[in-house]
Amino acid sequence: MPTLSVVVPHSLEQEQVVARLKAESETVLSSFGDHVRDFEHSWDDHTLTFRFTTFGMAVDGRVRVEPNQISTTASVPLAAMMFKGAIEANIRNRLEELLAPQS
Repeated sequence: MPTLSVVVPHSLEQEQVVARLKAESETVLSSFGDHVRDFEHSWDDHTLTFRFTTFGMAVDGRVRVEPNQISTTASVPLAAMMFKGAIEANIRNRLEELLAPQS
């Protein structure tokens, strides 16, 4: 399966990033729940492993919260690769918003 990959730097504590990602997953599911089926996820320390089906396509991946960056990888069907740039840009933009320092 082809892979998507997004790396976003951050200046937060790892635990802050994990907390924000956990809260964000609830928001995403409530927003896109009609299009996502069979969503499974688990956290192991600073690593999120996930899988789901959307529009009949299976997606699985991993989000690693590292000390200075988040690394996201996902395996997607070949049919989704025509949208690779748009998908990666959307993920990058959302992560940058999520990781912006809050005042």
